[in-house]
Amino acid sequence: MSEQKVQDVGVNRRQLLKLVVLGDSGVGKTALLRQYVQKKFIEAHQATIGADLLTKIVTTNNINVSLQIWDTGKICVCVSGQERYDALGSTYFRGADACVFVYDISSKTSFAHVDQWRQSFIKNTSNDRNVSKFKFLLLGNKSDLQEDLRQVSTSDAAAYAQTNGMLFFETSAKTASNVDEAFLALLHAISTVEDVVLYTSEVGQKIQLIEQEMEAKNRSAFDNCACVLI
Repeated sequence: MSEQKVQDVGVNRRQLLKLVVLGDSGVGKTALLRQYVQKKFIEAHQATIGADLLTKIVTTNNINVSLQIWDTGKICVCVSGQERYDALGSTYFRGADACVFVYDISSKTSFAHVDQWRQSFIKNTSNDRNVSKFKFLLLGNKSDLQEDLRQVSTSDAAAYAQTNGMLFFETSAKTASNVDEAFLALLHAISTVEDVVLYTSEVGQKIQLIEQEMEAKNRSAFDNCACVLI
């Protein structure tokens, strides 16, 4: 599968694939996606509030694949002191073709939370589509860190991924190690699913509408939310 810039696309048929990215705050989800989509690493950036949408087009078998990648991992603490996961409703999960779970190899806690993210995703999408149709990718990020900082062994993460039917890679948003390879493997896995829907050139318009709806929902949700990011 080769990458191709949007302005150079000349193929009429497009396949729209929706990916959802989940994981604890600080594991590097946004940095990973910026590296994959924009080929650059941002050392410091503001925490993602609500959901962030990135798009990328790759070409395979003369079909332009429009990737709609949702970075939706926001944790907030309510005034009552209860911690909850707020995905701004199941809207952001609906229609997903795959889910990417990210943890920090230097944080045992972030790895322990992966199963909670997995259960949350399945709970919010089980009525939308057969769970067996979903493809899952587990990414252990920050592999560029010194080995003595590692808290999650490669073997433990690989065993968890195998048990739960996930693809698994250790990645570095900073050096780009395994970033392209991981998403390429996921796209190949998605291509084996029989009921993936093909769209026409209207895909770009669909994405624009979704972006507008997302911005409106984010504004509405956080105007009325008494939570603080952690």
